[in-house]
Amino acid sequence: MRFIETPIAGAWLVQPEIRADERGHFARLWCRNELAARGLKSDFVQCNNSFSAAAGTLRGLHWQAAPHAEVKLVGCTRGRIFDVIVDVRPESATFLESFGAELSADNRTMAYVPEGCAHGYLTLEPGAEVVYPVTAAYAAAAERGIRWDDPSVRIAWPARPVVVSEKDRSWPDLQLERSRA
Repeated sequence: MRFIETPIAGAWLVQPEIRADERGHFARLWCRNELAARGLKSDFVQCNNSFSAAAGTLRGLHWQAAPHAEVKLVGCTRGRIFDVIVDVRPESATFLESFGAELSADNRTMAYVPEGCAHGYLTLEPGAEVVYPVTAAYAAAAERGIRWDDPSVRIAWPARPVVVSEKDRSWPDLQLERSRA
């Protein structure tokens, strides 16, 4: 596995080493030992799958507050997405910074999203599917979020979203959210 550091403290892009032959290919998507060697969590307890029919579907920006904070290892198994990580940890040196990367079924790159970071993505083509194991089970009372267009984080989305759920449109700006954290 190849680990590429991002500008967000503790966030990584992870690229599996693909071994191909006449049958196709094989790759490890994650390895507890390789994650642990970098001080990264790998005690995944749940795996989520998300399908978006339309290009331009935006999901996020979400995270879970302590004691239900979670690490996510996000991969796109069909189509392409623009994946975004936002550091919402007030004590972090990269607080309010955001980072985005294209994840796709073709490039097989995954995003390691650390605890305390908001996460979301925009589908870049129809039929995009995302799979991501997490280190904590979903807890509704711990769910937090900020709007995809929050001016305090200035995300450079590659396109304007076309489909956004009412829930995701209703998240407050981070400044308002900070009082709940």
